[in-house]
Amino acid sequence: MGVVNVTPDSFSDGGRWFDTTIAAKHGLDLVAQGADLVDVGGESTRPGATRVDEDEELRRVIPVVRGLAAEGVTISVDTMRAKVAEQALAAGAALVNDVSGGLADPAMVPVVADAQAPFVVMHWRGFLQGGAVQGVYADVVTEVVDELHARVEAVLEGGIAPDRVVVDPGLGFSKDAGHDLTLLAHLDRLRGLGHPVLVAASRKRFLGRVLAGPQGAPPPARERDAATAAVSALAAHAGAWAVRVHEVRATADAVRVARAVEEARTSQARTADPARSPEGAR
Repeated sequence: MGVVNVTPDSFSDGGRWFDTTIAAKHGLDLVAQGADLVDVGGESTRPGATRVDEDEELRRVIPVVRGLAAEGVTISVDTMRAKVAEQALAAGAALVNDVSGGLADPAMVPVVADAQAPFVVMHWRGFLQGGAVQGVYADVVTEVVDELHARVEAVLEGGIAPDRVVVDPGLGFSKDAGHDLTLLAHLDRLRGLGHPVLVAASRKRFLGRVLAGPQGAPPPARERDAATAAVSALAAHAGAWAVRVHEVRATADAVRVARAVEEARTSQARTADPARSPEGAR
């Protein structure tokens, strides 16, 4: 899932794709680099970001969705507003990626259900305006899984079909670096919810903390793409359905290599001669 932020203030690439024509071209470039779908968003969700109004979000998003859809691109729309989701789906989007999981706008779940569109349910504990994190957990994996399960049950009751629900642990949302890394280490627990898992780690703060080490300063967001590719390969190996990234080529290459190694391991296991194994030699 390649990211197109049609915003002036996203944490990693704010302003680079703010122009409609440039944003649509960037989406096509991401597809050429290996993206299977393009996630178009018109509102930054970084900590402390001020919300844009609905009309402005529509102005940013809909022309880009329409332009990419005309080129045959599979599009997800990254929005917390039902009206934006509804108009984006009408313009050609195929999936709704709501970081609030439908909590920010009560009309979201009915809109998605009526459209019979896939819906990404992210773990969310509220807006991060003012830098609020609310990241207190006794057991982050258990609590995130339980809260996601409750939210999934709510969207199913709202009419969204079970086979159209995707879950996202919400890395960086109300979580610190330790929480994010622990969740990545236990993606099997998230998969246990019975729905595809989306991992959105690209360029996030926890990667900066890992790269900086205990004493150093985190590198800028745009210098975290190699780290993002590493997480993407690990997530793919753990069974993630998709990874959401800003720089597609490095991640596509990393996942391709990881898959080739896994296929080689599987092939070797199938063709190994039991008589030549240590057990057989006994």
